[in-house]
Amino acid sequence: MSRRKLNIKNEREPDRKYGHVMIGRLIRKVMLNGKKSVAEKIVYDALQEAAKRTNKDPIQVFEDAFNNIYPAVQLKSRRIGGANLQIPTEVKGDRKNVLALQWIVAAARARKGKPMVMRLADELVDAVNGTGGAVKKREETHRMAEANQAFAHYARF
Repeated sequence: MSRRKLNIKNEREPDRKYGHVMIGRLIRKVMLNGKKSVAEKIVYDALQEAAKRTNKDPIQVFEDAFNNIYPAVQLKSRRIGGANLQIPTEVKGDRKNVLALQWIVAAARARKGKPMVMRLADELVDAVNGTGGAVKKREETHRMAEANQAFAHYARF
């Protein structure tokens, strides 16, 4: 028998408008100070604006953007022989979604001079086109993993 505690995952509730679980998670990631209705308005308006610019369905825009952001590898720090090494590991399961959500919200917040709705819409459109801060973050992570490929044999997960 295993000594580890079983990690029970909670079912994620979908958003109200589209019934899409990942959009619900994006709303919770955008939310500040427990103001969920404000976050919902930001995300829904951003999706509508991005859909208008790309002439696609809002859910299709969202899925295309996130397919361009999902990482295949991530770096994990391990202390080996007095040195901290960045070890490339494959991203498994739900972690891809978590990283993609974090990166897109962080990239939208990093843009300045516009309301959050416009910043998030710009980031979604840029992600669909393969540019923008979140896609750049994914490419940077993949480049770092490629550079540290020599340490991949230390990954014992």
